[in-house]
Amino acid sequence: MPRTPAPRPSASPALDARVALLRQAAHAEPRLEGVLLYGSWTTGEADAYSDIEAYLFLGEEHADTFDGPGFLRALGPLALAHTNQFGILAVVFDDDLMRGEFHFEEAGAGIAAVDGWQGMVHLPDPAAAVLLDRTGRLTEAAARLTAPLAPEPAESAAHLTGELANWTLMLAHLLARREDARAHNLLHAMVAPLQLKLCRLLRGTTDHWLTPSRAAEDDLPAADLARYTATTARLEAAALRDAARASWQWSRELAAKARGRWGTPVPEALYARIAGLLARD
Repeated sequence: MPRTPAPRPSASPALDARVALLRQAAHAEPRLEGVLLYGSWTTGEADAYSDIEAYLFLGEEHADTFDGPGFLRALGPLALAHTNQFGILAVVFDDDLMRGEFHFEEAGAGIAAVDGWQGMVHLPDPAAAVLLDRTGRLTEAAARLTAPLAPEPAESAAHLTGELANWTLMLAHLLARREDARAHNLLHAMVAPLQLKLCRLLRGTTDHWLTPSRAAEDDLPAADLARYTATTARLEAAALRDAARASWQWSRELAAKARGRWGTPVPEALYARIAGLLARD
């Protein structure tokens, strides 16, 4: 049966107000069967710069014809509304430039899939995250997402060290080919997040596992942030190569610590060969 959770104040009054508008609009829209928030509002980390993110579950006969942007105008005027590269309706509200990401899905399959989010989505307070539930199924599924994300250390470390070797070898090849722009992107977009994950695993700070750069300034020691900073560079050949060498040195040190703690396999001969490639000008 329909339920209306109590308001859940955050550090962002503007976001609280928009969540309240979404709840109100959802209850007034009979084609919607359920609405589930996710993101910083649900984890208690929202601030003045946070987005509003939600899954909206529709009756089967309405899933392909529902006017998402039209519905969202009840939350405020839209400066932008487009389907992004992940198939999500991304909007920008004109009054305060708040971003929004909204998944519109058929309720049957969509709500059933929520069970599979365990280990990927953390809802400390599922009752607050569920804004609408006409059948009770969404509340039941969301209740299984209260456990925080907790990667299995040994398995995760082995995966991350393998990934770091693979992508850093590609980085070395790109630098040798003088594809500096592509190497620059690979270093920052692929290698750095893997390093931050392995660093978090070793430090026991995995609360932001899926987005390892989030709150890194608060979660990681200054020494780790300094090592991360040394792996970044402007798009200039000498600086980029210095950053790539510093990056691989940090990866090797993290891998060695993982081996000492969890017995993570470390292919030292391969690591040395990658270092040799990166040492070339």
